[in-house]
Amino acid sequence: MTTMTERLEEYIAVRRSLGYDLSFTARVLRGFTAFADHEGADHVTVALFLRWKENFGKASNNTWSKRLGMVRMFAGWLQGLDARTEVPPAGLIAGKLRRGRPYIYTETEVARIVARAAKLPSRYGMRGWSCSTLFGLIAVTGLRINEAIALDDDDVDLDGGVITVRRGKNGTARYVPLAPSTVLRLRAYRAERTRLLSSTPGPFFRMESGQRPTDCCTRYNFALVS
Repeated sequence: MTTMTERLEEYIAVRRSLGYDLSFTARVLRGFTAFADHEGADHVTVALFLRWKENFGKASNNTWSKRLGMVRMFAGWLQGLDARTEVPPAGLIAGKLRRGRPYIYTETEVARIVARAAKLPSRYGMRGWSCSTLFGLIAVTGLRINEAIALDDDDVDLDGGVITVRRGKNGTARYVPLAPSTVLRLRAYRAERTRLLSSTPGPFFRMESGQRPTDCCTRYNFALVS
């Protein structure tokens, strides 16, 4: 029997092949499928979703309305594989989806965040170098977090002064020009990263482990300095 979690990984792979990131959605749905697997459920039902809601923890109706939407899309895909699948109705949970008002950081605030990030403690100092450079790059280029942390060395052309975003929104690629001052900062970062972690090809941004920073890691460090 194929477990719900195994079906979910297939679903995520298909969606990502179409250009969707799904970092947050995948975390929520993995919680749902883990609950389903624990119950021995191999297909989605309305009752299963409601039991998950009862056991998942307290949250507002708006939050649960968003989670319902994620499960509905997953269930809609599953119906093509298993006719027993029930797609929970959209009105199962009443909630008002509101887009939060974006906060625009001033140049002074950005400079303060970058300076604080440079002081983040770590054994070799790589955390401070990576976070301060990463946050600064996002500020001056408008890259999304997942676009920035997904950059590989080959995507950052410091001689040409351009970054290649290979998979941006909706899976489209684009080129992002860099200001001379940004090139200098990225060049300094690459030199220090190479000194500390060697020049092995791979992720452009790396933490002390040598691994690419995750979305959660990046947001956590940003919260510490903002």
